Amino acid sequence: MRSLSGLRSIPRLVFGRPLSSGEASSEEITPVEGLSALSLDALTSVAYGPEAILIVLAAAGASALHLILPITIAIVVLLVILVTSYRQVIDAYPHGGGAYAVTRDNFGPQASKLAGAALIVDYTLTVAVSIAAGVGALTSAFPSTTPYSVEMCLGILVVITALNLRGLGESARAFLIPTFVFIVGLLAIIAVGLVHPLARGAVPVGPSLVPTHAVETVSVFLVLKAFSAGCSALTGVEAIANGVPLFKEPRVVRAKRTELLLGVILATMLIGLAVLARRFQIQPRTNQTALSQIMGEAVGRHWAYYIVSLTITLVLALAANTSFGGLPVLTSLLARDNYLPHLFGVRDARLVFGNGVITLALFSGALLVAVGGDTNTLIPLFAIGVFIGFTLSQAGLVVHWRRTRERSWVRRATINAVGAVVTASATVIFLATKFVDGAWVVVVAVPLFIFLFNRVEAYYTRAGRDLGIGVIPAHPERKRTLVVVPVINVSRLTEHALSEAISLGDDVLAVTVVLDGPLSGMPESDVETQWRAWNPGVELRVLHTPYSSVVQPIVRLVDELRQDDERQVVVLIPVVIPDRLRYRLLHNQTDLALASELRRRPDVVVARVPMAINPTDAPTGPPAPVEEEAPATPSEAP
Repeated sequence: MRSLSGLRSIPRLVFGRPLSSGEASSEEITPVEGLSALSLDALTSVAYGPEAILIVLAAAGASALHLILPITIAIVVLLVILVTSYRQVIDAYPHGGGAYAVTRDNFGPQASKLAGAALIVDYTLTVAVSIAAGVGALTSAFPSTTPYSVEMCLGILVVITALNLRGLGESARAFLIPTFVFIVGLLAIIAVGLVHPLARGAVPVGPSLVPTHAVETVSVFLVLKAFSAGCSALTGVEAIANGVPLFKEPRVVRAKRTELLLGVILATMLIGLAVLARRFQIQPRTNQTALSQIMGEAVGRHWAYYIVSLTITLVLALAANTSFGGLPVLTSLLARDNYLPHLFGVRDARLVFGNGVITLALFSGALLVAVGGDTNTLIPLFAIGVFIGFTLSQAGLVVHWRRTRERSWVRRATINAVGAVVTASATVIFLATKFVDGAWVVVVAVPLFIFLFNRVEAYYTRAGRDLGIGVIPAHPERKRTLVVVPVINVSRLTEHALSEAISLGDDVLAVTVVLDGPLSGMPESDVETQWRAWNPGVELRVLHTPYSSVVQPIVRLVDELRQDDERQVVVLIPVVIPDRLRYRLLHNQTDLALASELRRRPDVVVARVPMAINPTDAPTGPPAPVEEEAPATPSEAP
């Protein structure tokens, strides 16, 4: 079995060895690791948030671009409100779930479905936007790579998915160094740009996207549209509250510390970049991100620029890890509440909710292919889902504090009420300003997910009622068992299958199918003669058919046998298991078709009885003659 064991070792090499429940603590994270595991989405949004503001303001001409600073200050004020509020979410709901848990506890299941659907959409968009922005940063530094954007996006997605299937702890530690280089490097570039830029007045790269004649005037609507575009920089703030169970003990303290650390770093970066964009008169340009321009002005296009550019590419791509840390936990909670299939609540050998990880990768990959890996196409869809979650969680906490009346509940409720009003207003602004540009996709997707939740819940409710879950059932009844064994000839495989059948049931019936007519491969008398000579003590029933398929005659016989309500029918199918995978193709696959057909009958138990063979170790000489026994053939499995 060397070949099969070699194949089985590949998943262990890629995903790591299985972990016991006692080793779960090795996958828990610290506050610093929390930045790389759950905060990269928010931190790296500085690569596309400020640029999104500039692209909107550019419609009013170059004179409107200075508004990036006051708009960014408004976004940072909202960030402070959100960080403060989500630190309170961590206090109130230490078991994780974030907006979903808060909404379900305070507004009921229907509102929680809205929160869950909005977060799923947001997490999927986060992966796509982060990876596309990372590749965009790379193509800005190396324009020759632009034609391969989609391929690079999908390659990065595969690597991140594999790392997360190994466990969140491993992915957080793997991303720690690039995260540190990104934070320190970008803050250093901002500092140099503020104190003494090294390449001030450098020739811009790429044509400007600012029109020669303004197509819009500076209006309240334009400012609000720019604000809503820049709020894409706030996505990911909620991920820490969603993933509180992922932290080491004391989880609440560590999670709140990570949330505060995220807020301070992100606010510093946003304000610094906005000041530099205004100081350097940065304009949105073709094939050149605003962040790349700021870096070029601050330190010049030298080694520091390229090192930080490559790091930004890497960390932007790794920012998708925020969603891979948050969405599987969310889907496990949805599965627990019967809104998603229960398989999303099952941990794999690495103690990871692997089905959620794989589903997120598939959705995000399809989205990246659909938009051609273009960040600007995804931005209009972005942030709406997460701001719906922001609003619901803040409003839910107001209800929570009023109900529990814990210490300082009035102050806490006031903070959350302000947060709810601000985020609700931002959500309305998003929908009004982004709807035509693509936000309608989110407006359609969220109700579709809610519809899915309702259908899954309805099924589980109906299945639970039919299965009597929660009701003490009657005592089990014992039935006589008839084991049916399909056979082709007399062989060691037949003997092995009958031995298993005799040990399982009260009665055993061997069945063989004979093709009538000139196309028959073996005369009926040969099978029956061999059986009588062997005399295993088991009846052999010969089924005749004019057709080449052996499946339907056996199925018809089983249908006749199952009419007896006092008897349980078990079909035991003998199967050859070669030592090498390639040898399986040398045996017929009738067992698969037979098992598939019989499993449609809920009152029939279908099982396979395997027999391992090793042709490479078989004798090379001719077999010793056995009286009245047919020679073995490669198609011993029925």
